[in-house]
Amino acid sequence: MPIVDPRTGEPLTDDIPAGESAGAAASGSQSAEMIIDVDASNIQQLLETSMQVPVLLDCWSPSSEPSKNLTPILEKLAREYQGAFILAKLNIDENQEIAGQLGVRSAPDVKLISQGGLVDHFQGALPEKQVREWLGRYFPAPEEAPQSPEDQAAEALAAGDAATARSIYQELVQQYPQHTPYQVELARALVADGQPEEARTLLDNLPPEERDAAPARGVRASIEFGEQAPSAEELAAMEGRDDSEAQYKRALRQVADGQYEAGLDALLALMKRDRAYGDDAARRTLLQVFDALGADHPLTVAYRRKLFALLY
Repeated sequence: MPIVDPRTGEPLTDDIPAGESAGAAASGSQSAEMIIDVDASNIQQLLETSMQVPVLLDCWSPSSEPSKNLTPILEKLAREYQGAFILAKLNIDENQEIAGQLGVRSAPDVKLISQGGLVDHFQGALPEKQVREWLGRYFPAPEEAPQSPEDQAAEALAAGDAATARSIYQELVQQYPQHTPYQVELARALVADGQPEEARTLLDNLPPEERDAAPARGVRASIEFGEQAPSAEELAAMEGRDDSEAQYKRALRQVADGQYEAGLDALLALMKRDRAYGDDAARRTLLQVFDALGADHPLTVAYRRKLFALLY
């Protein structure tokens, strides 16, 4: 029996025009169960329910590893959103006719249905942060939403707890082996945790387009800073020296230790004082620091302006 659009009575296809916004009728069915299994016996009732409350349809397969990663995230979010939408789980292996009518070709395939119409969808096991961002287009975020794993890792790194950040990203890489940004962030955490060679190996094994992109270059720059920076003994031996070499090496040590602003200031000062030192080493190192921080980092933006003003 075909699935019927409750608005028109016509068979449902995967290119139905969207109805009103997904959140518009969310308050109409707060008593509905937040997470349900769906099959031929209740799919039509579910579409009729979508006239009052949006439905997030998780088309999954027990043989799909990406489905096994995504479905627990969707269940977690459905509980967090507390009835803003219903999470309906369709096993496409057991309901192939319904999957065909919905245009599902592979699992996972997640469809947002409101007012009987398809509002949006995504395919594949997106990481939790990206699923939250996708839902954020249609629903207000829960007031007390927990941190995503990515935010937890970033907070741990900022607090100097590199081991926790490394552990979080190791788990994310295991769950999403094709999501290369997690591998880059794991490499960054490994550098902070004092394991630069493991980080270098991880970066070397990335696909070429990711290996040569700015985020990976930035982590490589961090590794190089650590290798080039003087040891505590070398710094002690340079005490009292104010020549260009000493100034440059102190700046490298500051950058390697994460004291980026102090290191950038020192490199700019060296450029003003001795532009020729080390074949323009201060300017080249500034650019490496920008790579390590990322193009959008506030320090990168600010010090690019300072560098430009100094040069021109």
